[in-house]
Amino acid sequence: MTQERCFYYFRVLAVNEFGAGVPAETIEAVKVSEAPLPPGKITLNDVTCNSARLSWEKPDHDGGSKITCYIVEMQAKGDDTWTICSESKALEVTVNGLTKGKEYFFRVSAVNEKGKSEPKSLLAPVIVKDTSAEPIITLLSNAFSVKAGNDLKIDVPFRGTPPPTAAWKKDGNMLKETSRVNVCTSDTSSQIIIKDAARVDVGVYEVTLTNSVGSTSAEIYVNVFERPGPPSDLSVDEVSADFVSLSWQPPHYTGGSPISNYVVKKRDMGSTIWQTVSATVARTSIKISRLTQGTEYQFCIAAENRYGTSQFVEFEPVVAQYPFNKPDSDGGSPIIGYHIECKDQSSILWTKLNRSPVTEDQFKVTSVEEGLIYEFRVCAENMAGIGPCSNASDPVAARDQCDPPRNLTVTNITNSSVSLSWDKPEYDGGAKITGYIVERKELPDSCWLKCNFTNLLDTFLENSAELFSAPSETTGPVTVQHDVEPPRIILEDKFRQVVIVKAGDLLRLDADISGRPNPTVFWLKNGRHIGTKGRIEITATKTHTSLLIRESVRKDSGQYTLTLQSTGGTTSKAITCKVLDKPGPPAGPLEVSGLSAEKCTLSWGPPHETGGAEIIQSMIYESKPLVCMRDVSMNSESLLRMLQGISEPSPETDPQVAIEREEEPRFDISTEMRKTLLVKDGSSFTLTVPFTGKPVPSVSWDKADVDLRVRGLINTTSSCTSITVERATRDDSGKYIVKLQNVAGSASLTLSVRVLDSPGPPTHITVKDVTKNSATVSWDIPENEGGGPVKHYLVDIRDISRKGWTRLTDKCRRLSYKVSDLEEGGIYFFRITGENEYGIGVAAETKEGTKMKGMI
Repeated sequence: MTQERCFYYFRVLAVNEFGAGVPAETIEAVKVSEAPLPPGKITLNDVTCNSARLSWEKPDHDGGSKITCYIVEMQAKGDDTWTICSESKALEVTVNGLTKGKEYFFRVSAVNEKGKSEPKSLLAPVIVKDTSAEPIITLLSNAFSVKAGNDLKIDVPFRGTPPPTAAWKKDGNMLKETSRVNVCTSDTSSQIIIKDAARVDVGVYEVTLTNSVGSTSAEIYVNVFERPGPPSDLSVDEVSADFVSLSWQPPHYTGGSPISNYVVKKRDMGSTIWQTVSATVARTSIKISRLTQGTEYQFCIAAENRYGTSQFVEFEPVVAQYPFNKPDSDGGSPIIGYHIECKDQSSILWTKLNRSPVTEDQFKVTSVEEGLIYEFRVCAENMAGIGPCSNASDPVAARDQCDPPRNLTVTNITNSSVSLSWDKPEYDGGAKITGYIVERKELPDSCWLKCNFTNLLDTFLENSAELFSAPSETTGPVTVQHDVEPPRIILEDKFRQVVIVKAGDLLRLDADISGRPNPTVFWLKNGRHIGTKGRIEITATKTHTSLLIRESVRKDSGQYTLTLQSTGGTTSKAITCKVLDKPGPPAGPLEVSGLSAEKCTLSWGPPHETGGAEIIQSMIYESKPLVCMRDVSMNSESLLRMLQGISEPSPETDPQVAIEREEEPRFDISTEMRKTLLVKDGSSFTLTVPFTGKPVPSVSWDKADVDLRVRGLINTTSSCTSITVERATRDDSGKYIVKLQNVAGSASLTLSVRVLDSPGPPTHITVKDVTKNSATVSWDIPENEGGGPVKHYLVDIRDISRKGWTRLTDKCRRLSYKVSDLEEGGIYFFRITGENEYGIGVAAETKEGTKMKGMI
């Protein structure tokens, strides 16, 4: 025996009566192989006005030798000869030079070193016609976002005949593929995969598709979310003895997300510890107060968005001291000092404020009256005398300034609006706030403009002194666009397990959904899209989606997948469903064996379709004069009485029942399970009882005055039954009786449960021994004392004219209590509440008021 693909040498010897002669050998080794089998399925991929593109599968067997090439032949319709049009080593070929409008047949043969295989033909003739079409891109969205460090996959589906080639650009330059950035293009889509996305990946990507008909392109915007860059253009605007004003510009790079706030810190130059001034600065400026005069400070700032905080950048050190602008000319003599004057705005007389020249460039005025409006001016003095005064300052009121509004926040963004909220100022300047003014500024170089032309009364602002506060901190840059939130799916717990329904019932799957913009909803079954059709109905709103299947059948079982897709991403969740139905017929054939004059044996196989549940029993029906037998176990053998020979049939027998060995039902529990079960109030408990019995007994659960089918969840199998009670209360205490019954007998079991809860309401409240100023209240212990005996009672009283109750005692240990010092003629209600070690129970009160009057 030879082995395929192996090389062999052969030799031949002649033999006569004297023995074997000298052998003759083959000079070269012979490889064991044969011609290959025909190629596999041939497919027509593309047709133009003068060409056709074919592809095929490899042969199932290469004959034991490598395929060297494939021969493609064609035959024009009406012609009897086949012409070789191509020899290819690949599994596809494009045949050119065809005549438009004609029909051609094609066939392919595989070739190895042993020869050519039988040809494999394309089943249908090819009509040469122009089916080419220019490329069309079908993008769902042209904006993609990814968090820094995550992978991004951009899939661009397209159509075009012949299949177009794809070229990618980024920011106008050809995209360079690296170990991190890869492009993959097929006949129907082009993908770009970016691993570990970073800031350098942000930009405009352009894909261009080109074929012989034309070309098309699409721009795709990629945004990478990460922490922003540092603020820019830092500036110290104003320095005083106790405050500094700082300003800056937003970062050149925002991290793909709007800047939410800025963090400002300070330190004095004699310390290395930075102190946070504010971590919620919304504007691009801040006034820092409470500085120590003469101290040198350094300030730093960082920008923050929802993905993190930028690096801190530092301002130039500054010394907290009063600023001063000296005169342009000192008159040829050094300045000795300055004189400050002021006047009431309604007056024409200027008043000098300092007796001796002020050598510094600031002066604190304390002799002002609250509410008046003042103007100020300054003149300089040198050895030659006092120079002319400066121009008067702008009028200023002697009143505390309003604090700016606080916590300005952007609450919602759409493509046409921005919603804001803020808190009132901590200090209103001593006058009532009369309204708010909202301002906006377009980036980068626009000025602040009012958004409202009347003051907002709800929540720069104005008070009744007609003074404006300093403006609040800005919100930071806000891009007016749809806010992007990744889509989310929220399923109830019951959908996280297998959903089971009976055939014919309604199958309903629900889910809450969210996301911005509103995601597109897809439902799939076993990986295939489904829609509203026939028994299936799909509904979807902004916050909810549901799948309804009416009159469910077995084929509705499977895995249903809910997928949400938007520019914020894609998410999916799967729900497994199982539809229970009647089983199919037992597997045949039905075999009869052991046939005799008195009996025969039947046997069969289990059904191919179980209906989704375990087969419990099989049923056999007679066809006269056979006997009907019921309740015969699967794969059992049944005995039937038959006709004897060809004589008259015997009298019909009564129906016979083939049954299993009978066993009385009994409980298979330990002594530990018979003890009283203690359950904490509000928790859940489960009573599980295993049992035996043949046939399988029926099971019922009972509790006095309670329908356990409503209160609890009962689950029963062929060998075990259980009941689960959720959020137990004192009313769930008591005896639970489980009963078993079959044809062999019955059995019952009592299980005790005590819920550790506070007492129920006391019973039989009565008021007796009523006088004009006293009465005695009596009662009986609660029917349900909860988890322990009542230790004492709380007694309350209420006058008919009042709504509130007054506590008389909380330590009554008897079943009665005498109330004294009541008002004659008054009408009173009484309330009694029991208390045990687990808490105060439910109160019981008198239904009618008791009037205080003397005994007749």
